[in-house]
Amino acid sequence: MIRVLAIDDEPLALQQLTAYIQKIPFLSLEGQCQSAIEAKEILNRENIDAIFCDINMPDLNGMEFVKSLASPPLIVFTTAYSEYAVEGFQVNAVDYLLKPFGLDDFKRAANRLQERLSAPAAPVAVTLADKDDDDTIFVKTDYRVVKVAISDIRYIEGMSEYLKLHLKSDPKPLITLLSMKKIEEFLPAYFMRIHRSYIINLKEIQEVNKNRVIMDADTYLPIGDNYKEAFNDYLNTKFLTK
Repeated sequence: MIRVLAIDDEPLALQQLTAYIQKIPFLSLEGQCQSAIEAKEILNRENIDAIFCDINMPDLNGMEFVKSLASPPLIVFTTAYSEYAVEGFQVNAVDYLLKPFGLDDFKRAANRLQERLSAPAAPVAVTLADKDDDDTIFVKTDYRVVKVAISDIRYIEGMSEYLKLHLKSDPKPLITLLSMKKIEEFLPAYFMRIHRSYIINLKEIQEVNKNRVIMDADTYLPIGDNYKEAFNDYLNTKFLTK
């Protein structure tokens, strides 16, 4: 059994979280708290394997709470704000659940906890497939090494030392510790860097409007000045003329 602690300052959210925990046979709910301060007291006296922790809490938020622990248990963050995903990755969170989440999402996070505890992942560098493999790369994310079909990547977003791989097959991007320069070495010719923060799959472009590439109705990516000439050269090879 995995001994877990549930933390959320909102009573209804905490009630839902504990209900989900009780539905998973291999999870044992050892306590529920409405503040990080209360949770610290339980951690000081109980042996806890993992915590499900809300981020936005008064007094001490969940992220700062985890950073304050000398030997934190495994962490699954719950939050209504997707921008916390990268910060959660930096503190080695096993998963983060974006509110409102359902039982299927919760089961996914619980299964990752079980995998992590049953077979702890050794620290490994991000690895990529040999160039001979024409459509596969491997990236480390959430303590897993995931195989990604290159053709499944819509675009890549750079965020300091991290990358977001936006896929056609999954609305949730993969986040990995890797540089834009490194991943560019393994991408085929139908990928192009259009901005210091974006590499796009040219096959996925829907429209080009002034200095923006439109990938879909909700995704408008800027074309950087340093990349504009190469991108326009590409467009010129595709123009149909009379």
